[in-house]
Amino acid sequence: MNDINKNFIQRIIDDDNDSGKFNNKVHTRFPPEPNGYLHIGHAKAIYLNYNIAEEYNGKCNLRFDDTNPIAEEDEYVRSIQEDVKWLGFDSEKRVYFASDYFQQMYEYALQLIKNNNAYVCELSPQEIKNTRGTLQKPGTQSPYRDRARDENLDLFNRMKSGEFENGSKTLRGKIDMSHPNMNMRDPVIYRILHANHHRTGDKWCIYPMYDWAHGLEDSIEGITHSLCSLEFEDHRPLYDWYLDKLDVYHPQQIEFARLNLSYTVMSKRKLKLLVENNHVTGWDDPRMPTISGFKRRGYTPKSIRNFMEDVGVAKRDNIMDIAKLESSLRTDLNKRSQRRMAVLNPLKVVITNYPDEKEEFVIAKNNPEDESAGTRKLPFSKVLYIEKDDFMEDPPKKFFRLSPGAEVRFKFAYYITCTDVIKDSKGKIVELHCTYDKDTLGGRSEDKRKVKGTLHWVSANHSVLADIRLYDRLFTALNPDAESNFIDTINTNSLKIVKNCRLEPELKTFESKIPVQFERLGYFFKDADSTAESLVYNRTVALRDTWAKK
Repeated sequence: MNDINKNFIQRIIDDDNDSGKFNNKVHTRFPPEPNGYLHIGHAKAIYLNYNIAEEYNGKCNLRFDDTNPIAEEDEYVRSIQEDVKWLGFDSEKRVYFASDYFQQMYEYALQLIKNNNAYVCELSPQEIKNTRGTLQKPGTQSPYRDRARDENLDLFNRMKSGEFENGSKTLRGKIDMSHPNMNMRDPVIYRILHANHHRTGDKWCIYPMYDWAHGLEDSIEGITHSLCSLEFEDHRPLYDWYLDKLDVYHPQQIEFARLNLSYTVMSKRKLKLLVENNHVTGWDDPRMPTISGFKRRGYTPKSIRNFMEDVGVAKRDNIMDIAKLESSLRTDLNKRSQRRMAVLNPLKVVITNYPDEKEEFVIAKNNPEDESAGTRKLPFSKVLYIEKDDFMEDPPKKFFRLSPGAEVRFKFAYYITCTDVIKDSKGKIVELHCTYDKDTLGGRSEDKRKVKGTLHWVSANHSVLADIRLYDRLFTALNPDAESNFIDTINTNSLKIVKNCRLEPELKTFESKIPVQFERLGYFFKDADSTAESLVYNRTVALRDTWAKK
């Protein structure tokens, strides 16, 4: 790759390799906390860490930062592993946990105390907060800061043995209460939590803080380049201080801009609120920006990876237009998705000059973008369904669909002309009577007359019923995270369920792992709620960006 096309992380690694800093090794890690499902922002971190490792013939670990037993569950561990694999990345059995290193971290903490770089503090969490000071005012030293080393060792061991209550004591680093970086003002290293851990059970009742665990995990695993999102830039001096004071192997932390998407929240805390308060049906609700939500909606791993490649790596945070992600999806699906017929709002059409008992099969292309996708036989009969919006009794100019006396092409089938409109007692159109030209099979006429409109359709007797879920953006605000109450910006029209839709029969057993394009309507994906008796399809994305006009 030409240097001019490389991002700043690649250039740093190149410089390190040139200098022999890490002996020409590249070893990265993706370090999720198992306290929720991964979202599209995590996909950027996954893509970056695994791709950097692959590019430099290195390795990438999947490591769970499971240092908070109150919020962590095995369910999240399993979902994260599934999502990483679904995105197309392989840790090659290098799956680790912070809890693998709890004993080693504890011993490192003892070393810090012995070197007079840490002390046991009895201030409450609120008191610690009150004494930290501000950016303009230095903090106040803890009255316990100058405890004797042996007393600190004794108290810390008693903390470990479970002698004290939650919140009664902490282990803090002894750094500088007047440091301009607030993270360096005697940060908490360990807190007491009498809680059952998803892996270690009740073995531990003291748990390391993230800043302490993060650098040690990287050091123990031999990580060379610890790639973090930009909010950890102010934490890097603390990352470095811990490793320097312990005199252990020292990786390099590099920060990059996290992914922010328009009309999307990217906070696991906020996503969890959406789930717990039933604003969505679960973490895998197709409106959620979680990887499992995208998967259920019908997104493909390739479309997400392509989007991440287009986004690139930056040093400054910005908000990416979600339309770019949807465009990446359409590009991928247009080439690979098979086409099928579906009618969401059926209007009955009777072809009066078609024999009553006749049924035939017309030849339909599965994907005009891919000749290797082949063709299928599509049933055609006397009674059909079209979309209600494809007919107007009194159409405006340039309405090229069906209207009284107008001729249109039924895709893959015949030319059709509307001869009569049937209404119910309230004047509602319930049925159209049409005629067909038997010499136009395949959509061509011998006299080469021009027909401007082409409609999709399904055979009434052969079609299958389905519920279609039309998903839209979950929020109406461009940046819901910036709103005083993001819940107030939830789009009340983010899900519309259309019942009794009519689909061509093959869609009942369609098992493709990628969405199918419903002709003229968009890309759709069979939902996990589908059964043999009840079909459910999700709209993955419309054929074009309908929000561009809003």
